Amino acid sequence: MKRRKADIYLSFYNYRDNFKDIRNNMIYRRKRMLGNYLDEVRKKAPLIHNITNYVTINDVANMVLACGASPIMSDEPTDIEEITSICQGLNINMGMLNPRKIESMQKAGKKSNELHHKVLLDPVGAGSSSFRTEAALNLIRDIQFDVIRGNISEIKTLAAGHGTTSGVDADEADTLTEQNLEKMIPFIKDFSRRTGSVIAVTGGIDLVSDAKRCFVIRNGRPEMGRITGTGCQLSGMMTAFLAANPENNLEAAAAAVCAMGLAGETGWKYMQPGDGNATYRNRIIDAIYNMEGKELEEGAKYEIR
Repeated sequence: MKRRKADIYLSFYNYRDNFKDIRNNMIYRRKRMLGNYLDEVRKKAPLIHNITNYVTINDVANMVLACGASPIMSDEPTDIEEITSICQGLNINMGMLNPRKIESMQKAGKKSNELHHKVLLDPVGAGSSSFRTEAALNLIRDIQFDVIRGNISEIKTLAAGHGTTSGVDADEADTLTEQNLEKMIPFIKDFSRRTGSVIAVTGGIDLVSDAKRCFVIRNGRPEMGRITGTGCQLSGMMTAFLAANPENNLEAAAAAVCAMGLAGETGWKYMQPGDGNATYRNRIIDAIYNMEGKELEEGAKYEIR
């Protein structure tokens, strides 16, 4: 009889804990809708400093404009601290890396920390060479980033301190799937705890996590992987979301990821026979330009774990 009563108590407490999780998620959704984060970007129009990839610099600037912010694209060490001082957010992208850009990244990042500006790191290609890996690890050591956004191979490299990737793309062995999702979420939360940064892992399934909560996001289209620079564009836009919503890095980053994925879905609907990846790139930017907060809120596909 005692054993049965204990089982009843255990079942009750398990039910109570599960109910609390569900209730917290519902309250969390009501507290601040993701669409509001886009609305704030449009309202505040933050100035975003981008030290970014020359391959995609034009697309990044246009994406920042499309979401409602203003971009500055500058990587000259001589005036980098002055430039970043007049901005509200700093996007550091390690594409096309060289020693001069590393100097600028270090100066701008430290100045932004001093001014309490939002700072994002996009560790493009971390793990593909010792030069890139060391540079990324030094940046994480010397600068406090609000968000670190990369593919799963880049994030695993930074967490381990070493690794190899297939250029700037995630290794096939590192692909995030439904089968390994439960294993990856604690890993991402732990890396967030160690760095003090929100970690955004983008791919077929997107994860945006702090040390306690992880957004599992399922927006987007596989065809987005055929466009170079969608990740770079997302990093620029995410920095704008962070700067316009300084009180909540986790939700701001998650809202940006949902917006980018939703733009990929919307843009694909308008593709015509004969259209290719260049047209699709433009349609994604146009989708962000025309997106409203309500559309983002209704189209965002996510759960919190």
